[in-house]
Amino acid sequence: MRVLHTADWHLGQRFNGGHERTEEHRHFLRWLVETIQAQRVEVLVVAGDIFDTGSPSNAALELYYSFLLQMQATDCRDIVLVGGNHDSPATLNAPARLLRHLRVHVVGCVPDCFEDQVIVLDNAAGKPGLVVCAIPFLRDRDVRLSVPGEAAEEREERIRQGIADHYARVSEIEMVWQLKAAGVPVLATGHLYAAGASPSDSERTIHVGNLGQVTADHFPTLFDYVALGHLHRPQRVGGREHIRYSGSPIPLSFSEIDHPKEVLLLEFAPQSLAIEALPVPSARRLVRFHGPLDEVLVRLAAYDNAGYQLPAWADVEVRSELSQLEVAEQLLAVITQLDRTQLEVLARRHFRLLTLRPLGDDPEPLTRSLHDFTEREVFEKRLEEEPEEARTELLGAFDELLELMRQG
Repeated sequence: MRVLHTADWHLGQRFNGGHERTEEHRHFLRWLVETIQAQRVEVLVVAGDIFDTGSPSNAALELYYSFLLQMQATDCRDIVLVGGNHDSPATLNAPARLLRHLRVHVVGCVPDCFEDQVIVLDNAAGKPGLVVCAIPFLRDRDVRLSVPGEAAEEREERIRQGIADHYARVSEIEMVWQLKAAGVPVLATGHLYAAGASPSDSERTIHVGNLGQVTADHFPTLFDYVALGHLHRPQRVGGREHIRYSGSPIPLSFSEIDHPKEVLLLEFAPQSLAIEALPVPSARRLVRFHGPLDEVLVRLAAYDNAGYQLPAWADVEVRSELSQLEVAEQLLAVITQLDRTQLEVLARRHFRLLTLRPLGDDPEPLTRSLHDFTEREVFEKRLEEEPEEARTELLGAFDELLELMRQG
């Protein structure tokens, strides 16, 4: 059985809040259909976050349904889709009964009948060839009961144990272990945050503070492969080859510039599993121009976008002793000359370098960028102008706001 694992498409994402990704997603989905056909993939598994929001745009829905229609012309027999934390279970589940006639199996949330998370897929001979434990993103109500007054550590352990118990319960379903005993491979999905994995800036916190971080040991050994979604960097969990994040197919923030983008091709054979990472070609490049002003200006003017169908999107960060106005004028002079069909600057920041003299007789100045201060340090500096009796209360309020922002 040949299976392809992907996740975190985020159809409908608006980059930096306003820039459409439709053409990039269209390019990826077209490539995916061609790859599935060329690689003779029999089952496609998408481990959550098909859409970027619970109310996807018409363009995002058109991409989704057009892809499912195009897949009918391939040799792929089955598609399994599970919901992620960005997905609306209602949106995914609404056409599920209709899609089942196209052998598209949708599990948007934990179903009322627990056993409905188990999907048995036939091989080319019409016999059971793969068991998929299609476990979607597990919300708080799926894994824990609210306990008033519990400490943060107790809540974390309760969520973690609830997730582990859910996977254990699925693995104990009679049909699952009977087919496993008969030699049929078992694949489980998941959309969660595993301890020790490396996130980027674009993942939304699943539980407050990303509590409930499971480890590789929380997945039952009965599973031959665990197809994970949520983290956008491809990676193994706990060093286990068979527990993997496929990552997102396109970079969803500038922090993902250096992440490889890939899908995972699995080939199950008796008593063995081969895994191959297939690189996803990019239609658009995300680039960073960070450094001193002169260096940034030269690199912007010399940028070459050869090999990409769409103009690059740039993040510019300048560190300079010049004023904000002086930097802005010089940057604007270069940016207005750029060919916007090749390069578009989406974000600009200027960190002014400050010269500080240390206490004592050392005449050498110390240079420190505003970027080197934490948000709290900057606010503490501002509080020096306030009455001393008001500082504690203001600082406490600031800490609360900062925590709320970090939680999304």
